[in-house]
Amino acid sequence: MTEKVALAFSGGLDTTVCVPLLEEEYGYDEVIGVTVDVGQPAEEFAEAEETAEALGLEVHIVDAKDAFADLCLDAVRANATYQGYPLGTALARPVIAQAILDVAVAEGCTGLAHGCTGKGNDQLRFEAVWRDSDMEVIAPVRELGLTRNWEQEYAEEKNLPVEAGNDGDWSIDTNLWSRSVEGKELEEPSYVPGEEIYDWTTAPTGETEEIELEFEEGYPVALNGEAMEPVELIQTLNELAGSYGVGRTDVMEDRMLGLKVRENYEHPAATTLLNAHEGLEGLVLTKDERSFKTQIDQEWAEKGYQGLVNGPLVQALEAFIAKTNERVTGTVTIRFEGGQARVVGRSSPYAVYSAEAASFNTEDVTGDIEQNDATGVAKYHGFQERLANRAMKHAKESAPVTDGGETEDAE
Repeated sequence: MTEKVALAFSGGLDTTVCVPLLEEEYGYDEVIGVTVDVGQPAEEFAEAEETAEALGLEVHIVDAKDAFADLCLDAVRANATYQGYPLGTALARPVIAQAILDVAVAEGCTGLAHGCTGKGNDQLRFEAVWRDSDMEVIAPVRELGLTRNWEQEYAEEKNLPVEAGNDGDWSIDTNLWSRSVEGKELEEPSYVPGEEIYDWTTAPTGETEEIELEFEEGYPVALNGEAMEPVELIQTLNELAGSYGVGRTDVMEDRMLGLKVRENYEHPAATTLLNAHEGLEGLVLTKDERSFKTQIDQEWAEKGYQGLVNGPLVQALEAFIAKTNERVTGTVTIRFEGGQARVVGRSSPYAVYSAEAASFNTEDVTGDIEQNDATGVAKYHGFQERLANRAMKHAKESAPVTDGGETEDAE
């Protein structure tokens, strides 16, 4: 029986060297590559196909942009950010892993392999999906303790068709929702990167523009009155918001394995949609709902970062998120300026807001409340704090005093 393994294949150095290693070190008769489209640049697929052809590797390209975009918009309803930046790579990995697993099952594979190192998060995100199958999970780079220098020497020795990419300066991961840049000088926290690391965003010029986003039950559905499907909306906003410098993050990120790393991200559409959604929630949700949902959102983001978006806890969290987002319907006006996407207007039929009640120019509000009603509330507000302060002051004043003017110590 032919032993076949499905490899998460990008055409880069790590996955390219994995092809012969899976045959030589792990004894597989056949390796098939699976490249999953979650919004990468077209040239990456061309590189993967070219490398696969040179290797004699059968490669499957799976379009998963729609599934990934749907998950990204679920993240918007959860206001999901991790340590200050929108989740991108983390959300893509479970989608990619599932697509690879589906191909592996269809092709009769007995193994699943990836080129992740033992120091990053992606190994955990891939394997959280794969280890629910009965296939062998293989991680050659991690299990064989490979370094990038060793891989480069091995590739040269084997005459493997590899490209360093970007002259080897940085490690770049791009998908529909975000673009991450790391490596070399960027690994030094004090290093100040130049504009050359950015591709989706341009430095702010002082120009501004306002757009209107429409939401239905927490999902963005239209831009400036034009209905758009998720993939088109995200791509359009990446280009538009990115042209105003929106969505740059430079963060010291705490990985799941405890390592602290420096990451640079670009996420124009994600920043815009998250800001707009949260602005609309502020209009339609009560104070208690907003306060409690902050906890729910944070937990969703943590699980999203871990790649565990399909677990029972996330399903339970999403039940609350879905319920509160039933009323997150309306429009939000966003202004792009100074590299920011600011909410400058919002409206909804579910607004928990009364202009008449909030106005300084009205007295009686439909016979319901009036200014003088707040007098009783003001008297009770801070009552316990005042009592506590008085008690402490009284105790201090009543304490025995020594000749030196100091309070006697209790014996």
